[in-house]
Amino acid sequence: MTTPPPQGQAPYPPQDGVPQQGQAPYPPQPGAPYAAVPPQPKRKMSFRMIRFIIVILIAIGGAIYGFISSQDDANTAKVGDCMHRGSTNDTDPDLEVVDCKSTKAQYVVLAKVKGEYKTEATASAKCEAAAKDFQYTYTETGDGSDFLLCLKDYKK
Repeated sequence: MTTPPPQGQAPYPPQDGVPQQGQAPYPPQPGAPYAAVPPQPKRKMSFRMIRFIIVILIAIGGAIYGFISSQDDANTAKVGDCMHRGSTNDTDPDLEVVDCKSTKAQYVVLAKVKGEYKTEATASAKCEAAAKDFQYTYTETGDGSDFLLCLKDYKK
């Protein structure tokens, strides 16, 4: 059983759109403005994401550095290239390719022979056959590209 509304009160909600207690609100009218949607809060980067980005940047930097620094190693030398000795250590002279016009140019490559040469005698014999006027031999093994360089002093 429903009770009639009290005397002096309208049986429908007031015109301002605010529902009375226990009544459903009016549906929005076509063309009526809606409230603005609040902006989404900006998501902060987590420590894990920052650490991941830093590790990736370091790896990329290391790869670029390795690529650039290997561009002038002895394994890239060709006949006629000039070389510079970066170390006084005879077992690892750290030869690098340099411009022949450079003041760093110390040696010139007379021959480059693929293969592994374990003794100085076999390296010298191979250079004697490839370049008669060589003065020095340089062998490199272990990088997957074993080779021998026959060198002589570069005279400017």
